[in-house]
Amino acid sequence: MLTLLRQISNAIENWWSEFTLQTKLMAAATLAVSLIVSGLTFWAVNTIQQDARLNDTRFGRDLGLLLAANVTQLVAEDNKQELARFSNQFYSSTSSVRYIIYADPDGQIFFGIPYSESTVQNSLTIQRRIHLPEDAFRFREPFVRQHHTPNGQVTDVFVPLYDGDRPLGIMAVGINPNPTVVTSSGLTRDVTIAVFVSIWVMVILGAVFNALTITRPIKELLVGVKNIASGNFKQRIDLPFGGELGELIESFNEMAERLERYEEQNIEELTAEKAKLETLVSSIADGAVLLDTHMQVILVNPTAKRIFGWDDRDLVGTNVLHAFPAAVQVELTRPLYQMAKGERPGGEFRLTLTEPTRRTIRILVTTVLDRERENVKGISIAIQDITREVELNEAKSQFISNISHELRTPLFNIKSFIETLHEYGEDLSETERQEFLETANHETDRLTRLVNDVLDLSRLESCRIYHLDPLEIVQPIEQTLRTYQLNAKDKGIELTQEVEPDLPPVLGHYDLLLQVFANLVGNALKFTPSGGRAIVRAYLLPAPGETDGSHAIEGATRYVRVEVSDTGIGIEPEDQEAIFDRFFRVENRVHTLEGTGLGLSIVRNIISKHHSSVHLASEVGVGTTFWFDLAVAEDLEETQLADTQSHTIETPSQTAETSSQMASQS
Repeated sequence: MLTLLRQISNAIENWWSEFTLQTKLMAAATLAVSLIVSGLTFWAVNTIQQDARLNDTRFGRDLGLLLAANVTQLVAEDNKQELARFSNQFYSSTSSVRYIIYADPDGQIFFGIPYSESTVQNSLTIQRRIHLPEDAFRFREPFVRQHHTPNGQVTDVFVPLYDGDRPLGIMAVGINPNPTVVTSSGLTRDVTIAVFVSIWVMVILGAVFNALTITRPIKELLVGVKNIASGNFKQRIDLPFGGELGELIESFNEMAERLERYEEQNIEELTAEKAKLETLVSSIADGAVLLDTHMQVILVNPTAKRIFGWDDRDLVGTNVLHAFPAAVQVELTRPLYQMAKGERPGGEFRLTLTEPTRRTIRILVTTVLDRERENVKGISIAIQDITREVELNEAKSQFISNISHELRTPLFNIKSFIETLHEYGEDLSETERQEFLETANHETDRLTRLVNDVLDLSRLESCRIYHLDPLEIVQPIEQTLRTYQLNAKDKGIELTQEVEPDLPPVLGHYDLLLQVFANLVGNALKFTPSGGRAIVRAYLLPAPGETDGSHAIEGATRYVRVEVSDTGIGIEPEDQEAIFDRFFRVENRVHTLEGTGLGLSIVRNIISKHHSSVHLASEVGVGTTFWFDLAVAEDLEETQLADTQSHTIETPSQTAETSSQMASQS
């Protein structure tokens, strides 16, 4: 039972909570008005009933005294026949009297109307008595009481009868209620109940009508507005209402439909802009990382992943400080938190990383502000790999140091010998003057060679286009050997060539190739001790697809390989990667031979102009081999005629393993 009551209470509470404040206030006001009206009505009814009771009491008292005055003598004479006649006549003459009863002093009823003991005398006669109060005959005044019956409230009047001082008995008269008063009281009560019920029926019907016609669509509109405010533009309201509510619902649906179309258009535009931004960020050469104010990664481009070794990690949504290398964490942790709090606008940091590879980076950190430029919305980090720049700066610094030293020494020597000749020329012998002049001439050649190397490298690194012609590769080889043969004999080095006979002409630039051979052969003689060997080789590589007598691929380009080998001091493995860089001088690490560090850089640029590349294989204490491939002119011309849309010269890719094997075979 308690559970049922609790469920009913919860249901009523939930039902009541669904009403709006306005509906609750209206219900409370209606309840108060109905209670006030009902209270006033019942007060009026009670007042009328009290007045009616007072009137009935007075009427009954007066009527009882009047009747008692007429029957006292008859009771005293015990003239019951006359008493009965008079009482019946009196009872019949008015409808206000309900009953008339006569009882002796002991309360024994001896006559009564509408019944009489004298008219009903049989074995079934019931002896009736009136229970009289103890002080009934103490006072001669009548006393009145009232009792309720199904037909209304009856007033009982008890009048003591005396014959002088002797009590004769009691006369009881019942007075019927005033029918007009009873009817008006009942009518007033019924009207009050009808009004109360009608008010609440109207309130309930009004609430139901309000819920169906006003509250429901308003609630639906409220839910729809909340959904649209939260971004759900698919919300629609389907209620069959006309009038203003119908127009409001129709306008709401139209607004939602337009917002949905705008959202789709905006999403497409935002998606396109996002794709453009991601493409732009992913294609820039510098690394880029975007953070929120909690150091969580929002965006990171492939360059940043490559620099920090994040290729296999998804960092979006993670704390970037946990992913940075230790050196970067130490340097950026405090500045990043200061920037997130708005205490620092940004900064530039330069660090050297050892993992995943050794490199030098520049980190530019800036804050991302909102439109009002007041609050920090995020932090952008730009990472620039300046390893090449640092290396070039170091190389340039080294080059400047070297070139300064190289220039200062010959200039000092030239100046010293010329001053000596100028001041003491007459005191010197012819042999001494000739020796001084030869030394000055040698130093001048040295300066010229240095300046020419710088100019050659600058010219080769420019956008100048060189015209390549068919030429016999043996010609620049023999001219180079003739030039350096005397130098090789002076140093005790055997300088030879191994050129395959009947080599086809290659496509190249004679003067540039001559410069290549000069640099390579010059280096071989410079870094080979006395008693060593330097060999220049040239041979035709097998055509693509031509192995063990099989036929080559028709239309494929053949290549002539040129090698320059020596039995010199060799090159350290860590130096082999940088040997072709500008201003790099191995001699600074292994010996003190003069040079500018530009020769091999010039060689690389010249071979690049021939659409090829130069390679090396070296072992310290064993020797070094440089080689490059040149396309056969005849094959290249046929290929160009067969495919007029091709404007590039392709060279076969040589792996490091193949290069090492061929160098060892040489």
